[in-house]
Amino acid sequence: MPVRKDDNGQRSVEAEIEVPGSPEEVWHAIATGHGISSWFVPSQVEQREGGTVVNSFGPGMDSVATITQWDPPKSFTAETEEEPGTVATQWTVETRDGGTCVVRVVHRWFASTDDWDAQFEGHAYGWATSFFRMLRLYLTHFPGRPCSAFQLSAVSESSAPETWQAIKSVLNIEGAGQRFQSGSGVPEAAGTVERKEIDDPELLRTREQLLASMDWQENEEPELLLRLDQPAPGLAHLFVVPMGGPTMVSIRFHFFGDQGAAVAHDAERAWNEWLARQFPQEAVQ
Repeated sequence: MPVRKDDNGQRSVEAEIEVPGSPEEVWHAIATGHGISSWFVPSQVEQREGGTVVNSFGPGMDSVATITQWDPPKSFTAETEEEPGTVATQWTVETRDGGTCVVRVVHRWFASTDDWDAQFEGHAYGWATSFFRMLRLYLTHFPGRPCSAFQLSAVSESSAPETWQAIKSVLNIEGAGQRFQSGSGVPEAAGTVERKEIDDPELLRTREQLLASMDWQENEEPELLLRLDQPAPGLAHLFVVPMGGPTMVSIRFHFFGDQGAAVAHDAERAWNEWLARQFPQEAVQ
């Protein structure tokens, strides 16, 4: 996963994962607005060369890219204009035996210095250890099912370790692979804590660098991926990010099927109100 450099000055990082499903099912999950929104962030995709991809990470935080290559269900490339310039992101789907596919994402950019290498290694680490895990869970348990999703954030005035411990405490989180049930005064949530097992040396190296950049002294990353069965079948992704004083809290829920649609509105209101009580200085939707 380290940054690769060629003689022309192009740099790239990549991440991949093997997931269940036919090429068409996997393509729908990574190349349509409905599919991407079911495991990542709210997204819109104009499914054609020259079309636009919009990923919404929060209020005023849209990432907009233009599709420059479109070959369903095999690959597509979308380009964004950002520091350090034009960044091309290519997605590919490769069929494997046994009803699985390999999904690969590659970021490519031109740069004459190493200034942006760590940031892009962080992007690849995030795909490999967080978002691709959500993709695999979605394709394993909820492929193609209607999704009702929402994302919330807040700012805590406490330190990142204190904030993280408070979140784990109210959810009664004990460890990976364990059942959990939210406590009194917290919106209903129950299910299983998904494991994060990293054994790739490059991923471990990047993990150490990321935690050091956050000045994180704990033995675990401040992130949880939960598979829910209450109040409806779904997924939840929670994490905190130190901001040089305050701490950003982010929570994303994905509920599936008719039961998910029935509870999503009330769950969003309940969690938004809880965040406002827990972190009263600022809570945003």
